[in-house]
Amino acid sequence: MALMPENTIAAMLNGVKIGVKTLELDVVISGDGKVVVSHDAYMSSEFMRKANGADILKEEEKGMSLYKMTYDSISRFDAGSKPHSRFPEQVKMKTYKPLLSDLIDSVEAYVKAKKLKPVYYNIETKISPAGDGIYNPSPDVFVKTLMGVINKKSIKDRLTIQSFDVRTLQILHKKEPKIKLALLAVGKGDVGLEGDLDKLGFIPDIYSPNYLSVDSEMVAKVHGLKMLILPWTVDEEKDMAALGKMGVDGIITNNPDRLVKMYGNYQTGLTVK
Repeated sequence: MALMPENTIAAMLNGVKIGVKTLELDVVISGDGKVVVSHDAYMSSEFMRKANGADILKEEEKGMSLYKMTYDSISRFDAGSKPHSRFPEQVKMKTYKPLLSDLIDSVEAYVKAKKLKPVYYNIETKISPAGDGIYNPSPDVFVKTLMGVINKKSIKDRLTIQSFDVRTLQILHKKEPKIKLALLAVGKGDVGLEGDLDKLGFIPDIYSPNYLSVDSEMVAKVHGLKMLILPWTVDEEKDMAALGKMGVDGIITNNPDRLVKMYGNYQTGLTVK
């Protein structure tokens, strides 16, 4: 995200170009049942612009729920022209929030054309109990809609689905046991590793806590439970180096160029928060 507009096809293709092995993206469901790539379940005033080019006011953003809009309407908003205050070096371009199906097709076509190794996908379900019926459908409908897209693509063996929402992970654990699952968590700042796993009710493939809560003891515990640990969101090189020494299995970052420079394509997650 620090390099290109977040959750866009351009951002993912740029990630592939610089050597990212795993692309991390977020998905929501539109009002007409489309799987849309977006970090927010509404039109963020921080970097989105209306179809007419006008800025979105902070006080109106939460009223622009993507779950209450058709994808045709969503695609008319500008997702890349407005300067991003937190990422001043980000390339500016007029672009849009893509459909998950189109993003996957674009990445797969690029990889094939350039004769590159297949990339992996880490897809986060943007859903919460508080958002049910307002910003997202029920978890059952969310999972069914998402899998309706994924089942048409040949990426299941290169896919991880992650979420803070244990409900979607629990449904996927029962209905799609072969798909790798990652539990996103705050970590020590909340209920900790044990509490997070208790809420989930099973041992996922990956535990992804806030990087500030990670230490060598946590890494050892996670590995002892036969899970991988991929902390989020790590943007500074000193933190990347420290986590690497602790033995984490991957890092989710807004600055994949820095991570690739340090570790090659070390299970890199290109995040777009």
